[in-house]
Amino acid sequence: MWKDQSFFILWKRRECVMEKQKYYITTAIAYTSGKPHIGNTYEAVLADAIARYKRSRGFDVFFQTGTDEHGQKIELKAEEAGVTPQEFVDGVAGEIQNIWDLMNTSYDKFIRTTDKDHEKQVQKIFKKLYEQGDIYKGSYEGLYCTPCESFWTESQLVDGKCPDCGREVKPAKEEAYFFRMSKYADRLIDYINEHPEFIQPVSRKNEMMNNFLLPGLQDLCVSRTSFTWGVPVDFDPKHVVYVWLDALTNYITGIGYDCDGESSELFKKNWPADLHLIGKDIIRFHTIYWPIFLMALDLPLPKQVFGHPWLLQGDGKMSKSKGNVLYADELVDFFGVDAVRYFVLHEMPFDNDGVITWELMVERMNADLANTLGNLVNRTISMTNKYFGGVVTDKGAADETEKGFDDDLKAMTEGLAGKVDEKMDKLRVADAITEIFNLFKRCNKYIDETTPWVLAKDEAKKDRLETVLAHLIESIKVGAKELASFMPDTSAKILEQLGDGKVTEKPEILFARLDLNEVMKKVEELHPAADNAGDSAADGGADSAAKEEAVIDIEAKPEITFEDFEKMQFQVGEIIACEEVKKSRKLLCSQVKIGSQVKQIVSGIKAHYTPEEMVGKKVMVLVNLKPAKLAGVLSEGMLLCAEDADGKLALMTPEKEMPAGAQIS
Repeated sequence: MWKDQSFFILWKRRECVMEKQKYYITTAIAYTSGKPHIGNTYEAVLADAIARYKRSRGFDVFFQTGTDEHGQKIELKAEEAGVTPQEFVDGVAGEIQNIWDLMNTSYDKFIRTTDKDHEKQVQKIFKKLYEQGDIYKGSYEGLYCTPCESFWTESQLVDGKCPDCGREVKPAKEEAYFFRMSKYADRLIDYINEHPEFIQPVSRKNEMMNNFLLPGLQDLCVSRTSFTWGVPVDFDPKHVVYVWLDALTNYITGIGYDCDGESSELFKKNWPADLHLIGKDIIRFHTIYWPIFLMALDLPLPKQVFGHPWLLQGDGKMSKSKGNVLYADELVDFFGVDAVRYFVLHEMPFDNDGVITWELMVERMNADLANTLGNLVNRTISMTNKYFGGVVTDKGAADETEKGFDDDLKAMTEGLAGKVDEKMDKLRVADAITEIFNLFKRCNKYIDETTPWVLAKDEAKKDRLETVLAHLIESIKVGAKELASFMPDTSAKILEQLGDGKVTEKPEILFARLDLNEVMKKVEELHPAADNAGDSAADGGADSAAKEEAVIDIEAKPEITFEDFEKMQFQVGEIIACEEVKKSRKLLCSQVKIGSQVKQIVSGIKAHYTPEEMVGKKVMVLVNLKPAKLAGVLSEGMLLCAEDADGKLALMTPEKEMPAGAQIS
C-alpha cells in the first residue's frame, strides 16, 4: 500500500546515508555528588532521542555523555562517607551509567573527568592558555557557594544567597589563576549576533546578552588552592584546575583533542559539535565561558547550544532537601522504560518547565499508551487473525464515502515523516511525538468510521474489510517506525507483531492499564509518610487527601422500593468505539459492547474525556433505559459517572477485571 511515498522516503534517506553527514551531540556531564533524579535523567533521554532520530535519517552520529567528578563538594562528601574521593566518584559514576543504560540511551562515549587522558589534556590546555597570556595569577576574595562551586560579589546575590541555587554563601579569599574574559567578550558578542541559531531557545540568548555580556565580563577564576580533589596545575602543584575549565573541555578531550596538535581523526571529523544539550541553569557556562575558552584555543565554536527547561515535580525543582525527588529506576519499576521515556519527552515543553507527578504518569499510561496505542495495535492484530488468518492485502475496495476515509488516512500516513522532520529540525521533540500519536489517533478514528465488526457480518463486504485492515497495518507500521527514536523497544515490539506479511497469532499487551489508587498505595509504601511529604504536594495532595477525604452532601431524592430498583438493569460494558457528536459541545457517542450486543450510548462527558481515552474502558451501564435522541443521535442506555463539587466527572469502572456483560447488582 502507498508504495510511492515509501519509496521516496527510502530514497531520501539513502541519499543522506551516501553523504554520511556527521552529527556530534553531547549532554552536560552529570555531577557525581549523588544519584541523579528523573530531571537529570531527562537530559540523557532527550539527547538519546535526538541521536536516534539523526541515525534514522542517515547521519553518522557520535553521542557523548559522562560524569563531572572533581571539586570541593566531592571532596567533602567523600570525607563524610569515609572513603577516598576516587572511591566515592567510582561508585556514583557507576550508578549514573547504570541509569543511563537502564533508560536505553545509545551513547557512543561515556567520559569521566577522572579519565587519565582527559586530565592530561586539561593540564596541557591550562598551560597553553597561561603561556599565551590568557590566564594570569592573582588572588580572589568574594562570596563562595560550595554546591555550585562559584564565587559571587555582594551585588550578584539574591536575598543574600547564591543566585543559582539559593543556598548560603561564605566569604573566601585565596590565591588563584584567572582567565581574561574581557579579551574575547566583543568577539563573542559579534559571533552571537551573527549566528542567531547558536543559543536556543531565543529567550536564553537574550538573557546571556542582556545580563552578562553587554554589562561587561569579569575575569574568571580558573584554579583553587582550598582543596586538592581536582586536576593539578602541573607547573604550580598547589593549585587545582577549577571545575568549569576542567568539565567543559570534556567535549573536545572525549573525542581525541590534543593540545599539542596531535588530535585524533575522530576529533577532526566531529568537531565542532552540532549540539550541546544542557539544562537552562548552566547556559551561562556553555554560551559564555566555553566559547571564550574555544576562541583562546583557536577552535571553532559548537554550532548550537540548547538550554532545555527543567522537569519539575509539581511543587518546584526537584531537591532532596525538599523531599520531592523521583528517580528513573523507581519510575521504571512502576511503568516500564518506554513509558517513562514517553512521559519525560512528551510532557516537556520547548521552552517552559514541564511537570511530573505520579497521577500524570498514570493518566498518560492509561490514555495515551494503553488506549490510543496499545489498544489500537491489539484490536488490529486480533481482527486480522479473526477474519483473515493473520494475512491481509489491500484489495482497493471502497465506495466514494469509504474512499474519502482511506485517502484521509493515507495522506496523514504519508505526511508523517515530513512532519516529524519539521519538528525535530527545531528540536521540538514533544511536538514530534504528538505528530506520531496523532496518526495513531487517526487510525482509531478510521476504525470508528469503517466499523470492521459490521463489515465482518456481510460476506459481500469481505474485500472492503480486508482493505481496511491492510490500511491500518500499513499506517501503524509507519507510525511505529517513526516512534523508534523515542520508544525504541515499543517500536520494535509493534513491528515484530505486525510482521512482514503475516501478523502474530497472539498480540502482546504493550501497556497495561493501571489503577491510580493501587499505584499511590505502592508509592506510599515506597515513601513512608514523613519521607513522602514533598511527593504528596506534587501529586496534588494525594496522601493528605487519603487521610482527610473530601465529602459532598447532595439533596436527597424520594425513597424508592426494592421493586423500583429491580426494574433497573446494570451491566459492565466495554467501549469499543467513540466519537464526538457533531454540533454538540458536550456529547460523545460511544459504541458499548455488552455481552454479545453493541449499544450506542450518548453521554455529556466531552469536557472530561476525549474519544481516544474512552476506547477500551470497562464501564458501568444502565442498559434498559428507554432509548432517546440527543442532538439527533439515538442513545440506548446510560454510562454511570461520579461528579465532585467542582462538576468534574469520572466514569464508574469495575474495581477488578470483569467481562463485558457482567451483571451489576
